[in-house]
Amino acid sequence: MTETNRHVDVGGAAPYRIHIGPGLLDDGTLLAETLRGRHALIVSDSHVAPLYAGRVQSALQTARPDLCLACHVLPVGEAEKTLTRFAEVIDALASLGATRDACVYALGGGVVGDLAGFAAACWMRGIDCVQLPTTLLAMVDSSVGGKTAVDIPHGKNLVGAFHPPRAVLADTTTLRTLPARELRAGLAEVIKYGAIRDAAFLDWLTDHADALLAGESDALAEAIARSCAHKAEITERDPLERGERALLNFGHTFAHAIEAEQGYGQGLNHGEAVAVGMVLAARLSARLGLAAWADAEALRTLLLRFGLPVALPAGLTPDALLARMRLDKKAQADGLRFILWDGPGLAHVVTGVEEAAVLAVLGDAG
Repeated sequence: MTETNRHVDVGGAAPYRIHIGPGLLDDGTLLAETLRGRHALIVSDSHVAPLYAGRVQSALQTARPDLCLACHVLPVGEAEKTLTRFAEVIDALASLGATRDACVYALGGGVVGDLAGFAAACWMRGIDCVQLPTTLLAMVDSSVGGKTAVDIPHGKNLVGAFHPPRAVLADTTTLRTLPARELRAGLAEVIKYGAIRDAAFLDWLTDHADALLAGESDALAEAIARSCAHKAEITERDPLERGERALLNFGHTFAHAIEAEQGYGQGLNHGEAVAVGMVLAARLSARLGLAAWADAEALRTLLLRFGLPVALPAGLTPDALLARMRLDKKAQADGLRFILWDGPGLAHVVTGVEEAAVLAVLGDAG
């Protein structure tokens, strides 16, 4: 069966198109479509670059023989999303002689996309970036919406900028080489979209769980397109996360605390932490009387169906996690802020959540 290409348009002040389908990394015309200048830097990591960087470079050079093109390869892992690695990408742009009409191509997962996007946001106060996500998690989340950042020891994504891409090319053939754990991690973010705004999507995911876990291309492409459409609608209305866009952080306050406390890359990956965080957010909603306990249990059951963790890892104490949450970007002067729900598809922002309720949920989560 021939795979169908899909696209999602993101509007707003800086509109762009998300392309979804097979073979996009070999499409030089599409890769170069938004290229304005003659300098380009491919940023990738040591796992993805050997698989795909040469193909992207060849396609770009064929489409634009005059292009001055370089490739910078980062070490693998969330632990490498640092200011030090950011500085290396800036040095690579300087060595290339990149001008203000240059473009960064972020080829890889969320770490590469975040870091390369942040470098593009900062070089000469902002140059173009094209996101080339190669993981499901990046395709449905980090490559869309223009959030870029690096981590520091105090917390995740605390240094960054909003910098929308010029385009996103999600080549679904890259998912064929994705380890099963990484595929499941991406499905956690897909489930999130149903949890925050589309209960019917949760039913679709339940019905297509076997196909998605088996990596069936058309099912994955549909899940990516539906997820991106949800994120596009939200980010178009709220590009700087001053309102509705905060809903995309459902489960993330807990998740970021887990990741920081475990040491980035040393325990649960981001999608796994989000899965645990969504269960905790649903349980906190129930404890506060916003939703039924049965809704939290149903979400937990769905996440288990997709092979995702639903309990806190051993060795993490509620007090330590709470201390991390106090520094989270979503915390405000009036106390902790969480994205909670009234049930599937009905998420909203809740401010001033009492720490005692959070500690109680964390204490029951092991």
